[in-house]
Amino acid sequence: MTPVRQESPTAAGGKARKPAKGATTQRRVEAGAAGKPKKPTAARPGRKTGKSSASGTKVAQVRLQPEEVAALEAVVQRLNLSSTSEALREGLRLLVREAAETQAAEEIRTFYGDERVPLPAGVAPATEAELKAADEDLW
Repeated sequence: MTPVRQESPTAAGGKARKPAKGATTQRRVEAGAAGKPKKPTAARPGRKTGKSSASGTKVAQVRLQPEEVAALEAVVQRLNLSSTSEALREGLRLLVREAAETQAAEEIRTFYGDERVPLPAGVAPATEAELKAADEDLW
């Protein structure tokens, strides 16, 4: 399709501004109606459009470094997952859960402020020796 020439945004009034929404599209439609055949627009072969399908899913692209790809492939094999998509979805579920836990912890800190947060019934507070041992323990 031949590009449609547009008036420079600075030509009218001296200030740069964005064209009105749909202005370019409208001009192209008018140009097509003026006798120029309109080329069909199709996605390139092998490329996803990124739009939602009828099932409500969405395609998301991610750029991975070679070591990340290798780690992802190892995870798929080790956990016997059916695809890299399944592995990535599982990773997102873990991130969502971690974000929810972080938000809950922040809300608890905000609620109690400078007060000491009460322990659940039947739980004894940790001693200094237990806290020190936990800090030195390797995970």
